[in-house]
Amino acid sequence: MSAYFVSGAGEGRLDSDDRLAIMERQLKYLCLIPDGVADQPCDALGGRTPLEAAEIPTIRRWAGAGLTGRARNVPSGFPPGSDVAIMSILGLDPALYFTGRAPLEAAAMGIELAENQVAYRCNLVTVEDGVMKDFSAGHITTESARPLIGAIDDVLGGGEISFVPGVGYRHICIVPEELGEAECVPPHDLTDKAIVLPSGPASAKLIELMDASKDVLAEADPSGKATQIWLWGQGKQPSTPTFEDRYGMTGAIITAVDLVRGLGVLAHLEVIDVPGATGYYDTDYSAKAEHALEALDRFDFCLVHVEATDEAGHEGRLDLKLEALENFDSKICARLNEALDGEEYRVLLLPDHPTPVATKTHTDDPVPYLIYDSTADGPGGDFTEVGTAGSDPIAGHELLSNLFTNG
Repeated sequence: MSAYFVSGAGEGRLDSDDRLAIMERQLKYLCLIPDGVADQPCDALGGRTPLEAAEIPTIRRWAGAGLTGRARNVPSGFPPGSDVAIMSILGLDPALYFTGRAPLEAAAMGIELAENQVAYRCNLVTVEDGVMKDFSAGHITTESARPLIGAIDDVLGGGEISFVPGVGYRHICIVPEELGEAECVPPHDLTDKAIVLPSGPASAKLIELMDASKDVLAEADPSGKATQIWLWGQGKQPSTPTFEDRYGMTGAIITAVDLVRGLGVLAHLEVIDVPGATGYYDTDYSAKAEHALEALDRFDFCLVHVEATDEAGHEGRLDLKLEALENFDSKICARLNEALDGEEYRVLLLPDHPTPVATKTHTDDPVPYLIYDSTADGPGGDFTEVGTAGSDPIAGHELLSNLFTNG
């Protein structure tokens, strides 16, 4: 079998010849994202990273028969979050399309922002003595969070400001556009650190809302875990081309995280709800694999995103990061590999960004990626940070073009 890869295939859009070649081959395509799994060498692992130390036989087999390299999913000057990074992975250059994290989550919730509105991400958090103890209020459940956001909206909403309940600790605050002019620090960047309040022209109103939420939650939350709201990640609704317009194929997306769902909504990918998908360690990996297989019966492309590896990084839990990565391999990758045996398919597998357990927050470093084709021999490689360190990083928004295009 011949090699099949290209590099630097373009700006996230295929020409008519490429589209025709794809249609003739009738391949199925998967993009698998273990969020934040890239890391730094860990003393507890003898200087290895989780990707080096974990038992991930299917991922290693794909890498050994495919192509590995590095991708820069977070362009210089952009915040190192899943919003920017997964936008890149979906073939959209953040320099052209990124407006903020919150509008992506708003899109997932069916919220259409008016031209003069800005959405903020609204976390329920735990702050004690000026320190961010938990950016998720103890990973509060959706059922527990909804009445709290309702109480906040009753007291602090009205007029041009509203609070909309989302999933778990992740919610949305909609404000007039003049209140979008602020610099806000993501709460997960402040874990176990002194809080940093918003700055800029709109900061006084934002701080007023955040402070006022303390009294509301003190009365509404008997657990005491949600001590206040935290506003950040603001932006206007972006205008993006659809996945089918860019690549000439249909697709679906599987995730439990609203911002990733929102990217799917904006790209006109079908967002598939998976019972048991939680965005946490208890997520149903196997159900995600089964729904991905069903999606490939109806669509050309399916993206599967798992948040658990990122959550472990934020909590500084090396043991849970290894466990989540090994579950990703054994329950998703191995199942897909087994079920698709004998079929023609390609896989792009990569994290969106690193979330090192030592620092408990994202970095903008390039991440390793692998591309595997079931019908062709690649040069083989090592899907680890060290194994790909010698390769020049490719822009993340070029990766899907490489996946889809024949070399």
